[in-house]
Amino acid sequence: MYVIIVYDIKVERVNKVKGFLRTQLNWIQNSVFEGEVTPSELAFIKNNLKKIINKNEDSVIIYTLRTEKALKRDVMGIEKAPLDGIL
Repeated sequence: MYVIIVYDIKVERVNKVKGFLRTQLNWIQNSVFEGEVTPSELAFIKNNLKKIINKNEDSVIIYTLRTEKALKRDVMGIEKAPLDGIL
């Protein structure tokens, strides 16, 4: 499945969230990650995010699609982290 994760995290935890997600997904731009994952990888990501965030102060939204092909992506302006060239 293909996932897009966006977040709004308090500054004291943002580097932990960003650092963890960089090990699992492709960084797209500030507070946005996406990539192909298995159901078990998604469960791993969710479990680790739950350990990092404060559910009363932070927000994480996870969009799931069956495949990347189901996603139409339009970029206006510069693309901060192009996905082409990623193996």
